[in-house]
Amino acid sequence: MQKTLLDAQALFTENLKEAGKANATVIAYSKDIEQLVTFVAKKGKADIDEITSDDIDEFKALLNKQRYTGKSISRKINSIKAFFRFLISKGLISSNPAEIITHPKYEQSPPRVLSKIEYRALRDACRGDARMSAVVEVLLQTGMRISELAALQMGDVDFERNIIVIQAQNSRGARKVPLNVAAKTSLTEYLQVRPRAREKTVFLTKTCRPFLVRNIRTAIDRYFRLAGIKGSKVNDLRHTFIVEQLKAGTPLVYVSQLVGHKRITTTEKYLKLIEAPEMEPNIQIEEL
Repeated sequence: MQKTLLDAQALFTENLKEAGKANATVIAYSKDIEQLVTFVAKKGKADIDEITSDDIDEFKALLNKQRYTGKSISRKINSIKAFFRFLISKGLISSNPAEIITHPKYEQSPPRVLSKIEYRALRDACRGDARMSAVVEVLLQTGMRISELAALQMGDVDFERNIIVIQAQNSRGARKVPLNVAAKTSLTEYLQVRPRAREKTVFLTKTCRPFLVRNIRTAIDRYFRLAGIKGSKVNDLRHTFIVEQLKAGTPLVYVSQLVGHKRITTTEKYLKLIEAPEMEPNIQIEEL
C-alpha cells in the first residue's frame, strides 16, 4: 500500500524521537515537513512518490517570497533533505528529489560575546536575586547549555571535588565540567535560600517546581533589559565562556569537550573572534 505524505511525516517524526533527538529538534523538523506537505497538497499531491525537485524549489521560492530569512530557509531545507534520506533508507521511495536542492546563500552573524562592561552590568542587575545570579554565573562559568542547566540535579553538583556532572541528554553524551570558585559561591548562596522540597532539580520556582527552559530564558532576557544590554540572548553566555577560554590559551580540544561540541570544527569557528584585531577584551572568567 502506497504511503501518503502524512503517513511518512508521522514515521519520520517517530524516528527522530527514537533516535533521541532533542524535543525542539523533533518539533522543528516535523513542522518543516508539515509545511511542505501542506504546500504540495494544494497542488493535488498526497503520496510520497509524487513530490519532485521542482516542487521543493517552488516551496523554497515561496518561503523567500514570504520573507523567511536565509537561515530559516536553509534549516527547512535541512529538514526536507533529512526527511527524504529517511524515506530512501526505509525503501519507501527509489529516488531522492531533495538531493539536488541547494541552500540559499546568507551571511551568518558571528556569535555575540558580552563585553566586560556588559557582564558587570548583568551581574549587578541580578545581585538581588540569588537564583538568577546563580543561573547566570553557572552558565557563564561552565559554558553549559540552558537545557542542561534546567535539567541539573542536586546529585550532579559535587562541592567536595568541585565538579558538575552534565548528564546525557537526547543524542548528547554525559560530561564533567569544573566547578570554579565563582560558580560555586553563587550556587552556595542560592542553595541557602532555595525552597526546601523533595524535588531534586537544582533550580526551582517559588512553588517548588523545576525552573523550565522557557522561563529561564524569559528571566535572563528580563535581566538583559534591566542591565541595558541590547541584542543579547542567553546563548551569548555560552559564547562568552568559549571565547574567554580560548583567549586564555585553553586547548581547543579541551574547550570543545567542556562545552559538549560534537565536532571540533564548531569550536574552531570561535577562533575568528579571538583573532579579530578590533575585538575588545571581555570579562575575565576564572581559569578552569
